[in-house]
Amino acid sequence: MQKLIIKGKRELKGKISVSGSKNSTLPILAASILANEVCLKNIPLVKDIFTMVELLNFIGLKTKFNKKKNLVEIKNNEKNINTLAPYKLVKTMRAGVLVLGSLLTKYRVAKVSLPGGCAIGSRPVNLHLFALKKLGAKIKIKDGYIFAEAKKGLKGTIIRFPSISVGATENALLASINAKGRTILKNCAIEPEINDLIIFLKKLGASINLKGRTITISERKLKKTKIIHEVVFDRIELGTYMIAGALLAKNKMIINKINPKIVKTEIDLLKRTGVKIKKSKTSLTIKSSKNLKKINISTKPYPGFPTDLQAQFMVLMTQINGESKIREDIFENRFMHVPELRRMGAQIEIKNKTAIIRGPTKLTGAEVMATDLRASVSLVLAGLVAENRTIINRIYHLDRGYEFIEKKLKGCKAEIKRI
Repeated sequence: MQKLIIKGKRELKGKISVSGSKNSTLPILAASILANEVCLKNIPLVKDIFTMVELLNFIGLKTKFNKKKNLVEIKNNEKNINTLAPYKLVKTMRAGVLVLGSLLTKYRVAKVSLPGGCAIGSRPVNLHLFALKKLGAKIKIKDGYIFAEAKKGLKGTIIRFPSISVGATENALLASINAKGRTILKNCAIEPEINDLIIFLKKLGASINLKGRTITISERKLKKTKIIHEVVFDRIELGTYMIAGALLAKNKMIINKINPKIVKTEIDLLKRTGVKIKKSKTSLTIKSSKNLKKINISTKPYPGFPTDLQAQFMVLMTQINGESKIREDIFENRFMHVPELRRMGAQIEIKNKTAIIRGPTKLTGAEVMATDLRASVSLVLAGLVAENRTIINRIYHLDRGYEFIEKKLKGCKAEIKRI
């Protein structure tokens, strides 16, 4: 099993380019089922993407990867289509359930395994199924699979989500773009990745209007022409490297291929701690501060502070003067990195949904274990700032969502290697 070894306390300086968004690419790959031919550019070469492409191949689409150019070409000749998404391909990746909406739209039937992914909370698919049932799908769950059908096609309706869900919003979009009449989705997630999916679906011919947290979809025939789309940058990868710079960029670290407007909340929060950040249209320059100021944060749906950066920000808080707090309001089991950070010397107390972090703390390298994708990268950040050597086990979690992380960090003078 592969591990990462990090020798800490190395100043970070240099440039990092941010990859395409995993969380944007996955639903767009699911949407490719609806198209005849697609070319997706700027896709990250990470495990979850490879798994989703393998799932498309299983369904019967033809895919061609060009890893040197970070693009994939997809063709659907609608021959030998299999409307099954099996457990073996969905068990490691929650986004696999997104093929449900596309399969129902195009083929009116689907059998999709209940999804897996990181063990950060229950994350049930009830909101996905709630929306599909509202659109007229008949659904039952048996033997760990979702059986869904809409023999006469899906019908437009008004759906108000009882709580905000990224995945449910995406699945409802995919299911409603060809539904008869008009569909109105209320209380939707509005993450940049959802906007990227809407841009892709509009290229496909869909009629979609986003206003506030309401999405209106009108029935329209989809195009059969080739769709070319470049995926948006990964804002969580950007946030991770921003925090790395906040910890260790005594001179400056430049992060390229981004749009600062999308991460305004993260920039504002880092500036409040004393981190120096300069913006251009496509890059950020980060410089750390000797006297970081304490801060309290709550995770919220976009445009609030993202739960996917909670673990990384917690590492920064261990180096801040005083007592900082993070309240986790999205997932109920997302403090699994805390015991590992404590092993490295962090002073963190958990009370209900809130982590209380006391600093500054001198972290010391240790052998630690990753428990999920974002927890794994928080241990990388801790290893970078800690004294001596840190060994991170179970880094397959990391490989689900970070492209070339060792190479990128080495380019900024980090001492990190994979064994």
